[in-house]
This record gives sequence, structure tokens and C-alpha cells, in this order.
Amino acid sequence: MVDRLTPEQRSWNMSRIRNKNTKPELLVRSLLHAKGYRYRLHGSAHGGKLPGNPDLVFAGRHKVIFVNGCFWHFHDCRAGQHSPTANAEFWEAKRTRTRNRDAEQRQLLEDSGWEVLTVWECELKDISALEQQLERFLA
Repeated sequence: MVDRLTPEQRSWNMSRIRNKNTKPELLVRSLLHAKGYRYRLHGSAHGGKLPGNPDLVFAGRHKVIFVNGCFWHFHDCRAGQHSPTANAEFWEAKRTRTRNRDAEQRQLLEDSGWEVLTVWECELKDISALEQQLERFLA
């Protein structure tokens, strides 16, 4: 598949991708807030930053939630397994580094006594299943 954008246009598009306050993250935050859960954002807990800057931190429960995009974090679903053909080696290396970094940060959190849940972008399609998963994790 040929990229229809020039390298400059593609670069501009990619530079606009956010890592905080994404639509999937806002949806999870909205669901939890409506259920009465309160949390801190982006890795803040007890006056410091947690490894990996989790999207949602429940300090009193010692639990954190990451809301990950399937493509960027190399999930096992169809979107996560899609590999760009343009500059394929770069993307493979970048996504592999991200997957390894995620695993290291998860291990650091678990070693520090935190329970970790990763919510994948593809899981947001079934809101009732997502709500149940979140409720079980936070119970």
C-alpha cells in the first residue's frame, strides 16, 4: 500500500498524536468517574511519579490502570498486529522497544506492590464488558 501523503504531511500528522488525554483514556475515566471512583492522573501518587506514568492511579487501593492503543503498544488484536510497510524496520524496532518498556515498567510497579491493569483500545468496543472488567479490578 502506497502512502498517499508526502513525508512532510505524514510527519505533521504523526506529531499530532497525543500520549495523554486520548479518547480511549477519556472514555475509561468517564466510566469510572460516573461509578464514583476517584483517581489521580498520569502517574502521580504520594507526591511522586510512578514508573511508566500510569494513566489512572488509585493510590488508596494501590492499583493503576494503563489505557493503551493497540497499534502503538503491539497488542495481539488485528489493529495491533498491523505492520506498516513503509519504513517497516523502523516501526518494528519502535514498537518492540515500546512493548519491552511496557513490560519493564509493569514489573517495576508490581515489585513495588502495585496491581496493574492494561485496558486496550479494542476492548472499548464492548462497554458493558469493560465496565465489568474495571469493577472486578477495583473491587
